[in-house]
Amino acid sequence: MKIYTKTGDQGQTSLIGGTRVPKFHLRIECYGTVDELNSYIGLIQCQDINTHAQQVLKEIQDRLFTIGSSLAADPEKSHMKIPDLHAADITLLEEEMDRMNDTLPELKHFILPGGNTVVSYCHIARCICRRAERLTVQLAAESDVDNHVTIYLNRLSDYLFVLARKLGFDVNADENIWLPRV
Repeated sequence: MKIYTKTGDQGQTSLIGGTRVPKFHLRIECYGTVDELNSYIGLIQCQDINTHAQQVLKEIQDRLFTIGSSLAADPEKSHMKIPDLHAADITLLEEEMDRMNDTLPELKHFILPGGNTVVSYCHIARCICRRAERLTVQLAAESDVDNHVTIYLNRLSDYLFVLARKLGFDVNADENIWLPRV
């Protein structure tokens, strides 16, 4: 099977279910942004970080494929069985954040992105995740979107912030504290 189909050469693509839409369609923008996020998660996952964080990130990548499938499906026409998110997927992110927060100093200031490379990658992923969430919330206002998807993306951006702090802490990187001019 060839990877190219030429069916998108005129600026259209197919949703799961067969519906043809323009490549700039909001649903395409949503799952494209989730795909971009997944690529950054992969970049973080292959850095020199602890094995537990790598395993959690691998699971997150799996969930992002699930989200992409959900967003790529035409809610009106798709009769194909696609994977779904569960409340336990959201709970996992919350539990991981709680576990990491137990080892971190109390957050007393806003943190500027940076401090070291892996911390910066986490902040880039967090920003992409927030964009994916905004787009998905917009899509949900116009069409059927699984409520777990928007909640998961919201929680994932929080997780990526805490992960940035934890990975920086693990290598003794100073947090880049924002001290506003007054």
